[in-house]
Amino acid sequence: MNNPTPIMLSALQHYSYCPRQCALIHLGQTFTDNVHTVRGHLAHERVDSGESGLEYGIRVERSLPLFSTQYGLTGRADVVEFDAEGTPYPIEYKQGKRQQKIHDEAQLVGQALCLEEMTGKTVSKGAIFHHKSRRRREVLIDAAARDYVMLLIARVRELLDGGRLPPPTDDDSLCRACSLRETCQPELAGQAGRIRQLRSYLFSPDMMRDDQL
Repeated sequence: MNNPTPIMLSALQHYSYCPRQCALIHLGQTFTDNVHTVRGHLAHERVDSGESGLEYGIRVERSLPLFSTQYGLTGRADVVEFDAEGTPYPIEYKQGKRQQKIHDEAQLVGQALCLEEMTGKTVSKGAIFHHKSRRRREVLIDAAARDYVMLLIARVRELLDGGRLPPPTDDDSLCRACSLRETCQPELAGQAGRIRQLRSYLFSPDMMRDDQL
């Protein structure tokens, strides 16, 4: 692609979770903490240190800068392990318990695309490390996962280029866990039709005449 709009790898996860959250963070530069994000920061303390070296004969890079000129991606990998042949194995750290979440996997697949371009090696799998359970969950970087991330890249780029705030999600369980709920105000935004009706009524010609009496 020629000069694509740069996309942060984290935006893939944010859009997959909720397009409105993605817009608030990456268009509005809005971010606030809640208990979930604070726990996430604590889980990343060692990762963010950038410490690297050999561990059990495997080269380990932490907080590794990543990019892809082909897809217009940029960001960092929490941890990347390299085997003896130099094949990368990305590991994304998450603070929650061990469970499958497609938005976490989307960010990992985006990292794999960057690593393939940077190293020339095929990345067929990676892992999510769940800090609460202290366990890894391996993720296959297969055709279906790649297709999903390609779709996300296109939609995030369209969002960034368009500059418009999407409506809130219909899934209230996502809102309850979101640190941006107070900023987003999904309940109020979801009543946009009702607000338009009230505005039309308040500024109707009849109401304006009544105010002048």
